[in-house]
Amino acid sequence: MESLYEFAGGEEALHRLEEIFYDRALADPVLREVFPVRRPDHVDHLTWFTAESFGGPGRFTRELGFAYIIDAHRGLKITDAQRQRFVEVYLESLDAAGMPADEKFREAVRQHVEFGAQVAQQNSLAETDEQLHPLREVPHWTW
Repeated sequence: MESLYEFAGGEEALHRLEEIFYDRALADPVLREVFPVRRPDHVDHLTWFTAESFGGPGRFTRELGFAYIIDAHRGLKITDAQRQRFVEVYLESLDAAGMPADEKFREAVRQHVEFGAQVAQQNSLAETDEQLHPLREVPHWTW
């Protein structure tokens, strides 16, 4: 069976998606505190993470490692409203990026984003290592 990465259109398509999402997140009043300024490498890092999660190259793990994403979220204190809005903005970005409208694909993406947002929120609120989510590697998402 084709991977989510291949079905989405590969690296180029996922980069386009992450660019659109990131532009929207930066402009969103609810997400502004989580995304206060544009970081030049953020879209690439988002792309690498999503690509690896969806069955593409393992560049995120090779070049950054999972501890990077834990550290990026620590201390952000993501609220429930921000977590929910993150998911909404990401899913809205799928159409703008020309992602496949396939129902099973969209459901897999939704589940992936909701899970990731929950992990990020938990890690953002953790005051100790024991309070971090136990996930320590890029999750491999399938249909």
